[in-house]
Amino acid sequence: MADRYFYDFKIGERFESASLEVGESDITAFASSFDPQPWHLDRQAAAASPFKGIVASGWHTTAITMRLVVDSGVLKATGVLGTGIDELRWVRPVRPGDVLHVTGEIVALEPPRSGRSAGTMRVRLETADQLGEIAMSMIAILRIPVRPRNE
Repeated sequence: MADRYFYDFKIGERFESASLEVGESDITAFASSFDPQPWHLDRQAAAASPFKGIVASGWHTTAITMRLVVDSGVLKATGVLGTGIDELRWVRPVRPGDVLHVTGEIVALEPPRSGRSAGTMRVRLETADQLGEIAMSMIAILRIPVRPRNE
């Protein structure tokens, strides 16, 4: 994918990521470090939980989303510099064996203020499983540099 800067993007533009399978060991490893709740770590406790089994932390799903967006190459030249997230929703749990992918759509572009070298892009991200069911959605707020003058 060619290097892209702020003015190369258009509202309504969409992209898709590759897919990533989430294993139970991935879920428990993440949870052990960052969200050590029983429904992420212990099969027996998870079976008795409202989830009726092991599920990924919502924060794990968010981290997977980030990885898939970065790997997509949509922001290859500029990197992904996030300044916030709006409307983060964990719609359904991610379970071992789910295969996730991300669809993104640019929903807003705010040009750089005078004297600034980056504008703001808002991207609606939806992370779906192998059945196309949405597991997570959010609007990422990203700082995107303008093309350097020497290019």
